[in-house]
Amino acid sequence: MLRAATTTAFISMRWWVNNPGHAIVVPNVHVENMYELSRDLAADIHESARLVALAMKRAYGCSGISTRQHNEPAGYQDVWHYHLHVFPRYDADDLYGSPFRETTPDERLSYAELLRAALDA
Repeated sequence: MLRAATTTAFISMRWWVNNPGHAIVVPNVHVENMYELSRDLAADIHESARLVALAMKRAYGCSGISTRQHNEPAGYQDVWHYHLHVFPRYDADDLYGSPFRETTPDERLSYAELLRAALDA
């Protein structure tokens, strides 16, 4: 988990089959969606996502990174607290076409440890 003054990042409990260990960056204060973000908080969230992305590249050896964020029901928002997904990407991984599953805390722990070590490096 990455914790800064204004944001926290953690390993998601939902994994797409070819992209394990994706992270979620959240503000430490409640903000429902992107429309309510202040400029400074938005910058902090994206800086945290950038640091997580760089750590994923080092720790997971992934080929790229995708971010994803949703707003309002029509935009597929289903959690009413702003959050930004950071996905490790691999060639031909079919992220948006593949199924996902719920994981266990034990499964997430090894990815959290890898990211933590890469963030501390």
